[in-house]
Amino acid sequence: MSGRTGALRHVLNAAAIAAAFSVSAVSVVPSVLAAQAVAPERGAAALGSTLAGLGTTGRVLTIAAHPDDEDTPLIAWLTRGQHVETAYLSLTRGDGGQNLIGNELGEALGIIRTQELLSARRIDGARQYFTRAYDFGFSKNAEETLQHWPKDTILGDVVRVVRAFRPQVMVAFFSGTPRDGHGHHQVSGQLAREAFDAAADTVRFPVAGYGLPWTPLKFYRSARQNLASATVRMNVGAYDPLLGRSYYEIAAESRSQHKSQGFGVLQKKGAILDGVTREAARVGPTPATAERGLFDGVDTTWSAWRALTPPAVQPVLDSALQAIAAVRAQYRAQDPAPLVGRLADVVRMLRQVQAAIGAAPPMLLTSQPGAAATLGTRPRTMADPALWDAVLLTTTRAEQALVLAAGVALEATAPTPVIPVRDAAKDRVKDSLPVTITLFNRGTAPITLRHAYMRETPTAVGAPAASPVLLAADSAITVTRTAVAFEATAPWWRINGRREQDWFATPIDARDESRQQERTSTVAHALVEIAGIRVNVTAPVVYRFADPVKGDQQLPIMAVPGITLGLEHAMEYIRAGVPVQREVRVRVQSAYDTATTVTIALTVPTGLTADSVRRVRVLPARGSLVVTFRLAGTLPAGRVLLRATATHDGVASTAGYVALSYEHITPQHVYGASGMYLSAVSVKLPPRARVGYIVGVGDHGVEALQQLDVPVEAIDPASLSAADLSRFTSIVVGPRAYEANEELVRRNARLLDYASRGGTLVVQYGAQDMSRYPVTPYPLEWTRPAARVTREDADVRVLQPSSPLLTQPNAIGAADWAGWVQERATYMPSTIDPRYSTPIAMHDPDEPDNRGGLLMAPVGRGRYVYVTLALFRQLPAGVPGAARLLLNVINGAGPAPSVLHQD
Repeated sequence: MSGRTGALRHVLNAAAIAAAFSVSAVSVVPSVLAAQAVAPERGAAALGSTLAGLGTTGRVLTIAAHPDDEDTPLIAWLTRGQHVETAYLSLTRGDGGQNLIGNELGEALGIIRTQELLSARRIDGARQYFTRAYDFGFSKNAEETLQHWPKDTILGDVVRVVRAFRPQVMVAFFSGTPRDGHGHHQVSGQLAREAFDAAADTVRFPVAGYGLPWTPLKFYRSARQNLASATVRMNVGAYDPLLGRSYYEIAAESRSQHKSQGFGVLQKKGAILDGVTREAARVGPTPATAERGLFDGVDTTWSAWRALTPPAVQPVLDSALQAIAAVRAQYRAQDPAPLVGRLADVVRMLRQVQAAIGAAPPMLLTSQPGAAATLGTRPRTMADPALWDAVLLTTTRAEQALVLAAGVALEATAPTPVIPVRDAAKDRVKDSLPVTITLFNRGTAPITLRHAYMRETPTAVGAPAASPVLLAADSAITVTRTAVAFEATAPWWRINGRREQDWFATPIDARDESRQQERTSTVAHALVEIAGIRVNVTAPVVYRFADPVKGDQQLPIMAVPGITLGLEHAMEYIRAGVPVQREVRVRVQSAYDTATTVTIALTVPTGLTADSVRRVRVLPARGSLVVTFRLAGTLPAGRVLLRATATHDGVASTAGYVALSYEHITPQHVYGASGMYLSAVSVKLPPRARVGYIVGVGDHGVEALQQLDVPVEAIDPASLSAADLSRFTSIVVGPRAYEANEELVRRNARLLDYASRGGTLVVQYGAQDMSRYPVTPYPLEWTRPAARVTREDADVRVLQPSSPLLTQPNAIGAADWAGWVQERATYMPSTIDPRYSTPIAMHDPDEPDNRGGLLMAPVGRGRYVYVTLALFRQLPAGVPGAARLLLNVINGAGPAPSVLHQD
């Protein structure tokens, strides 16, 4: 377990897991905010769309491996066009991918991609689920993938989701065969089918651990890549006049939320076909080619549900369905007020049906982090799960329509974006936050506010009795309540770390991802009475402010430990055996609303000393400061740990958080230990080195060179034409920099000219097909998909032992290829011009050698080096061999920079 994961356990395991929200609560704004996510439809469009789906009871579960694998046109067509309750189950959170928008990798990237999926789902209207599988990186086949993931564990997670969501139809986006390419894709296709077959098997998957059995009726696979094979086709480009755009346009906006992967797409208009192929069915026409739709043969009509209801309540259900039809007929976009009374009647009747059909089926829930999932005691008169789902979905949509038609809006704001986690031992009064809750009646009829409250304890919604307040039309009421946090706002699935590094230990349960994250969100509730019907309306508590450029900005309130601290990096290089002087900056932050005295201490490894190991500082209310320690000494080769601690009121804090904040996702906190590893590496520096660096994507090269005492200067691609490049012994272009910067592509000739005059130009790996960018001095070609070596321990065969890339200034040996993480090389060229030398070769099992990991070619009086070795993963991990290789590839081939040829 990593230090960061261990720290998360330390911070969060002491906090109780808050109770899940009531399923009948109506959120009037997105429960998890994204600062700049396009809002879902509102007003007349939202009401009209909700009414159109009122009474629809179909459910479709789609399954694939990663964020971005989902067929968003199909999902948008199902949710927005057919009003089918749809969910996407991604086996992983995309942790092992690359990052086009920042430097986050691994679990931090998984957090970003989780939020990107939630942003996408807010747009296309589906629900989101995950299994515990960790994305360990590219895998070439299913067999390799299942060496990392315990099959029964991940399949069990898929079964849990199937039993919790209870779909009639399942759609796998991959075939489960080698033609899927990525091993994760293959496994997702295989597990989807196995879950379809096994979801009702209570011997293999007992009820106590996996939930009540469920039998999906039909199983399809996506045919979007081969529409000729589809048994069902749909026009996902159909236009919705109520929403003002087509389902494909909605889907394109949804898919464009995957910004960390660079998947922005055009919102195309016009007819666009999608399709699925039926593979298995328990109902429906035979042969499969006679299919007319996903639900062909599946009875989702209310006549089927009516037969399951007690006879005494069937007339009530009939009346509710008639009232729904009348509401739809009466809907007028410009005047929803006449619908309020009828919708109140619909809700009242549906609740009567709910009460009569029996208790809700128990949900599979976990009560404590790390605890095994358990199923609540089965009531004696439990409702049929399918009937309960149909009635609950219809009731929930009717409640949403009632709130929309009545013009009810709820806002909750706080004076700061953070709230301290309550200290159970000391129970400080200041460990709370005032929240202003405002209920707006923007309709034409009065409503009644009966309660406004916060969720105040882990087991109950504490709210003192209050006198009802009548709220007239076009008016508002504001009350103040106190928010108390019992656990830090952090990604729930990381609480218990990872097992064997390839799957998360925290078990999943019946909640979709939005509801999982709501468990630690700060949420305000208002019990509102509309036309005699009480509805619980919720809104996230936000810190709201006006940005001069962006306008109205809303940040969700995040619960944090009262005192947190952290270092700049989790890992830094240091030169072994060389006297070093280095500054270590510790950032300390307070979430308390009064000034706080804190003692900051530093524990340094043997061989280093600090100018002082203890400092006392006073933090202002909700303030922060940076304390700088100066280290000196010498370290032998190896890895050592440096720790920081902040003590306040006798309580030591050893953890802090990093904020992940991008405009398209909800801000997140990544908790980690207040420690930093120092990777002491025995290296020789290139003589007279001075490096110019064009920063790429997910690039830690500048920091690594600085830590190794190499003079380095960042270069703006826009300045290349006028910049004096002769002062650099080498220039490095970071990973995927050509993809991220068109200016660099346009000015690349300036870099090749620099090399021809005697400089060393180093280019790290680029796109899967770099031939799209004519930037290399001699031809290189890439297959599609590009070759890669995914085994981080793959043997490296030396072809040219005397190559300067392997000898100067550091002799690269077998030890330098040890300890690599995730992969050796990525997006390697397959056809290489003979003017490039190829000093090494490597391959994954059962594949031929690939020489595209490290290339060098003469260019005039200088040299060009192309590196597909995954240095972007090794450098932040402190791999010693990666540091030594980096220094070799930047080693200048020509004379000193002062005598580079000038015109």
